[in-house]
Amino acid sequence: MTLKIEGVDLDIKKDTILTNINFELAPGKIYGLLGRNGAGKTTLLSLIASYRKVTAGSITLGGKKVYEQDEVMQHINFLYNPKDTSTENDKVTEYIESGSIFRDDFDKEYAYRLLEKFDIDTEKAYSALSQGQQAAVTATLGLASLSKVTIFDEVTNGMDAPTRELFYSEVLEAKGSGERIIILSTHIISEMEHLFDEIIMMHEGQIMLQEPTYELLEKGYTVAGKAERVRAFTKNKHVINVKFLGALQIDTVLGKVTPEEMEIAEDDHLDISPLKLQEMFISLTDKKKEEA
Repeated sequence: MTLKIEGVDLDIKKDTILTNINFELAPGKIYGLLGRNGAGKTTLLSLIASYRKVTAGSITLGGKKVYEQDEVMQHINFLYNPKDTSTENDKVTEYIESGSIFRDDFDKEYAYRLLEKFDIDTEKAYSALSQGQQAAVTATLGLASLSKVTIFDEVTNGMDAPTRELFYSEVLEAKGSGERIIILSTHIISEMEHLFDEIIMMHEGQIMLQEPTYELLEKGYTVAGKAERVRAFTKNKHVINVKFLGALQIDTVLGKVTPEEMEIAEDDHLDISPLKLQEMFISLTDKKKEEA
């Protein structure tokens, strides 16, 4: 089932929140949804999950409209960590049992295996768990739902490093079925970069880009070395970021390096490195640069 977002706008009262959102997601891929705080990521995800109605445009899954269509919504699952869990007194086992009741494809046995891997006491109340354990339960509910569209919105918040690594491994396993669209909205870009097949980048309520990750990262590189030599090398190039580390200067450049330029860099003792996704994201969404 393909998920299509076409010409979507969202207005809340007199404020325009999202403008002309267009993209298409195919099964068998993991999508990284990136954007600074306030870019509109969670709002967009809530529209896909049918929590809100669009002001204009359409959202369809397998050619069928999503909003208030129970047979379609059965295939979409939106996971996030609630801010206040003090009233969530049901045991973890009850969350799993509820999942199997309300979602036809929910794999209860897989859910319990995951909880064992995450070292979760299933007889404890959800509110009695640590923040990281609660996040692991939320992640489990998403993975075990087997939903055709599974959305994780900052779901790793609170997880420790081993738990996050286990979650990433399970996400890749879920992708392997070839039937699921998995959307990861996150600020932990450097750690999740290897998961993303495609990047969707949002900025100020609009889609800035949607590209395969490898193609996006092939568009640039970094140059590091003595400041005067780096400046000479990147002169007249499209430099999108400049950093200093002691006596070193590190320029982030959009473009490709020719073999001749690689020889020059080697002679000048410059280090040419592939572009990191986080570096590109920060540079492309830097408001201060836009205002300069």
